Amino acid sequence: MSIMRTALPLVLLTGVLTGCAGLQKTDWPTCAAVGGVTGAAIGATESSAYAGAGALLIGGMAGAYCWVHGDGDEDGDGVPDSRDKCPGTPKGVQVDANGCPPVAPPAVVEEVVVVKEETIVIRDVHFQFDSAKLTAADKTKLDTIATRLKKEAPSAQLRVSGHTDSVGKDAYNQKLSEKRAHSVTDYLIGAGVPRSNFVSVTGAGESHPVADNKTAEGRALNRRVEIQINR
Repeated sequence: MSIMRTALPLVLLTGVLTGCAGLQKTDWPTCAAVGGVTGAAIGATESSAYAGAGALLIGGMAGAYCWVHGDGDEDGDGVPDSRDKCPGTPKGVQVDANGCPPVAPPAVVEEVVVVKEETIVIRDVHFQFDSAKLTAADKTKLDTIATRLKKEAPSAQLRVSGHTDSVGKDAYNQKLSEKRAHSVTDYLIGAGVPRSNFVSVTGAGESHPVADNKTAEGRALNRRVEIQINR
């Protein structure tokens, strides 16, 4: 019986201190409280008069042991120092379970795709009847196109081609398409598009229709000037 009375306090005290070592420093009040209860129990094994002294002594020891040996959190990020793989994290920075700020995903750099070739189709330039002379409305529309083309790099190459519908003789339509292509080109140059950007100005007559020449709508689509941009 005397052996039990001697061993039991040691077992209880060891259990309390071992448990406190696994806690954080800030848990010392819990350790002190548990130590106090244990101390009271240890004291009571000797005499009921020793219960209070045992509670005070063992409670104080347990609390102090927890503070000294407990797991701290020096940077205050909520992760115990024993698991904190990134000590010294600035206050307020969100951390993961290892105490480290989350790794930002790599920035996605969008590749700028440069269209090497583009064709501007001008279908709403009607010219004067049976002529290559531009109307006032035509010039207004070409001013918008000129503004766009002036923004192109000096190295951009422009190829202008005129097209007609199938009404009339082939030879006549061929010459008319050439005149209209040159008329548009001359206006664009006069509007500020560098002459050096134009590498060819041609007429295709009625040879490249994009719609049915048997209808008025189709013929209107075929009467056009195209500006091909090669960057």
